[in-house]
Amino acid sequence: MADYDLIARMNGCFNELELALHDLGNFLNQLELLQARVFALPEIAKGEEHNPADKIQVTPFTGEAAQQLALQHFQRLFIHHNNENVSSKSAVRLPGVLCYAVDEAEHQSALLLIEEVNKLKAELENIVTVESGLAREQRFEFVHTHLRGLITLNAYRSVNFLNDPDSVRFGWANKHIIKNVTRDEVLAQLEKSLNAGRAVSPYTREQWMENINREMNDVKRLPEHAALKFKRPVKVQPIARVWYRNSQKQVQHPCPLPLIALCLRTPVMQVPKLGELQDYDASSVKHKYKPKSQPLSLLIKRLHLYTDYPL
Repeated sequence: MADYDLIARMNGCFNELELALHDLGNFLNQLELLQARVFALPEIAKGEEHNPADKIQVTPFTGEAAQQLALQHFQRLFIHHNNENVSSKSAVRLPGVLCYAVDEAEHQSALLLIEEVNKLKAELENIVTVESGLAREQRFEFVHTHLRGLITLNAYRSVNFLNDPDSVRFGWANKHIIKNVTRDEVLAQLEKSLNAGRAVSPYTREQWMENINREMNDVKRLPEHAALKFKRPVKVQPIARVWYRNSQKQVQHPCPLPLIALCLRTPVMQVPKLGELQDYDASSVKHKYKPKSQPLSLLIKRLHLYTDYPL
């Protein structure tokens, strides 16, 4: 279990993060708001976290209402910030963008505040996921013992900024998270789960230990040349496509939080063009090109672990 020094640092880091987010919100509130657009997504009810999102209805907000929703969202870190029937296992997303006119001093101050927020977010995540030395199964109990009700994904997500974008348009992305791993890395992960000594419902502790030992044996039976990869599907995600005319470049950003666009105030300053996020309907998605994927065999279902070795 993590020592007292680590717990104290985690609490101290989180307190600093709350203050930094508060300072950022106050600062943005004082800037000249050029325009703002955010898109509220349906809240996910308890028990529906794993249901496929075939349709998502979007509710748009603009101007001052959008800005206030966004600033509240940046500080929405705890379960008690949600309604009672809303799942605490799914982080609430609010895609959108806030566009501000800034002079050089305001621009520099905004960057310093955002940098401080993101530094503290990264530090908090590192304390929980790396320095604690805890297996994934143990982290929930550790965090909620000392920061009761914290939604870690909300706390870890970075605040992203844009410098003088010409347009910001929105859409949806379907993807998988794919990570190549070695046999030793997988075995180390399973060993950590085994040592955690916790049961996962509906199994007893003994049954869960048996499952993990069986998974370890399945991995050990593979030949050394067998490739292993985690291939986990991710629910459809809102994205922003940002266009920069001077560099003739488009940059795509994941957009779970509103982006902050900083537009230097000049005599010829142009307000960025903002697009809409349309409702999502899985049945209307068209793939421009879907490359043929390598045939893989599912080795451990709960981990989404695949191998190229035929089973």
